Amino acid sequence: MPQTDPQSMPVLMVASDALSRYGFGDGHPFGPDRQEAFLRELRRSPAYLQLRIVDPRVAERDELEAFHHREYVDFVVQKSAAGRGYLDVGDTPASKGIFEASSLVVGGTLLAVEEIMGGRARRGFIPIAGLHHASRTHAAGFCVFNDCGIAIELLRQRHGLRRIAYVDIDAHHGDGVFYAFESDPDALFADIHEDGRHLYPGTGAVEETGKGSASGTKLNLPLPPGAGDEDFHREWLKIEEYLRQTQPEFILLQCGADSLEGDPITHLAFSEEAHAHAAASLCRIADEIGHGRVLAMGGGGYNRQNLARAWTRVVEALVAS
Repeated sequence: MPQTDPQSMPVLMVASDALSRYGFGDGHPFGPDRQEAFLRELRRSPAYLQLRIVDPRVAERDELEAFHHREYVDFVVQKSAAGRGYLDVGDTPASKGIFEASSLVVGGTLLAVEEIMGGRARRGFIPIAGLHHASRTHAAGFCVFNDCGIAIELLRQRHGLRRIAYVDIDAHHGDGVFYAFESDPDALFADIHEDGRHLYPGTGAVEETGKGSASGTKLNLPLPPGAGDEDFHREWLKIEEYLRQTQPEFILLQCGADSLEGDPITHLAFSEEAHAHAAASLCRIADEIGHGRVLAMGGGGYNRQNLARAWTRVVEALVAS
């Protein structure tokens, strides 16, 4: 990385009208209006004027296949062209153009990664991203391509990093990331989520800490329905300790806002202060380690007011840190 004063580098935000096309109509919770709901709130914040805002790019096939199996990518291309049915058991519609929209999400995340690694940004945020349920072989839970997993793979392939931390505060367990790297001791994983006995996808028990040589290297922190900020802060201390011990070379934050009280499909009761705290804390730890690299991805959140407030607080924390 060039020898530049980190504080002189801007915080990057990847957002555009095209990015909002990753969404589903007909009353689907993940509607195409989510980005604009957030931007309306963010524009009222002084932090907005301090951002460098760029359009996403489209991911290449070889980038998608850094994580996903080729046969699955072919399946998405075919279903996207037809525009009928679902990509999974019924959560993720195969809407016309979903391949292109999904590729733009991935490209946007990878663009932010490249800008941070190239020393042109010190932190990054992309609102329509963090699609953490998609596995290497199939779609799941509104997620077509797993931009988080692709970012991990390409940070390794292109930049030679090994210890990459994925931190998730979405109400849903980040199963697509967890199981893809469950046996990888260098893929650091910390996830605060609603207990899988009460919420999709039903995974992420505290006993799930990795397999084989990676046993004990992952951190799953399930919370009961109704858990609030006090519960979050208690568990967050474990994540801070974990990251300081493992010293990641890059930190990804999936900051899904469906963990806020009042989300229509989940049952946690955080406030947006939890999201602000998480982002500020990760920036502080990244700076302590010495690289400062933090990329936050919007993830879930289906109450528009909640996601607008939570993501704005995340961006404010990235700018202030």
